[in-house]
Amino acid sequence: MRLKDKVAVVTGGTSGIGRRIVERFVEEGAHVVFSGRRASLGAEVARATGAMFIAADAAREEDAAGTVAAAAKLGRLDILVNNAGMGSPYARVEKLNLDEFDRMIAVHVRGALAHMKYAAPIMRKQKSGSIINVASVGAHRAGFGSIFYGAAKAALMHLTTYAAVELGEDNIRANSLSPGGIATGIFGKALGLEDDAAEASAERVKGELVTFQPIPRAGLPEDVAAAAVFLASDESSFINGEDIVIDGGVIRGRRPAEVRAHGAGLKRALGNNES
Repeated sequence: MRLKDKVAVVTGGTSGIGRRIVERFVEEGAHVVFSGRRASLGAEVARATGAMFIAADAAREEDAAGTVAAAAKLGRLDILVNNAGMGSPYARVEKLNLDEFDRMIAVHVRGALAHMKYAAPIMRKQKSGSIINVASVGAHRAGFGSIFYGAAKAALMHLTTYAAVELGEDNIRANSLSPGGIATGIFGKALGLEDDAAEASAERVKGELVTFQPIPRAGLPEDVAAAAVFLASDESSFINGEDIVIDGGVIRGRRPAEVRAHGAGLKRALGNNES
């Protein structure tokens, strides 16, 4: 019960990482208000967890204000998790759709900032709070998602740093999480699958992610939710402005198996076929 009686807002809580964060927060004793665009899924999660669902588009300022206001009716606001996000398919620079880029920035950056805008006065008044922004390894390294996705997540990480410095004076912490290859429906959505089909594809994605990173298994929503619980709890009360990478080590370097395969290819190219 590390979050006992704390009040939390979680955006994008209807599936994947967001849903698992909602579930874990409730299990840890928090009163959770979560938002999402898919009303039927939101109602399902609400029934399963006892959390309060708000049908909202996280990118819209008025929806952000409404979600935060609903949580504030519980008397306080201790935790804000800006998790709502979307993937986008890869495209060469000369073929990019900039309208899609605007939407990516709206969801990942503008939406997060809007929720922070309305949460900050409440947290300042109570002199406490924890803001957790879900970024990505794509914010650290190119090649993990589209150029739109990486740029948006990098902006979100830097926004988190600025918020940490300003809000820290009122004992409000702002940190980010950078997941790596997590088995969710985001891959299917980026490839153009409809929502239901994309969510159903998460289990199949696990097999493809086993060798994605040094740790030989797929990343799971639980891995990110566990870190979110830590940052939301008083256990992390002196951690501010940090980014926690949850990727099994993928951004730290190439796996030995990849290095050996590349080395063998070089030997063949040079006419040296000795093992």
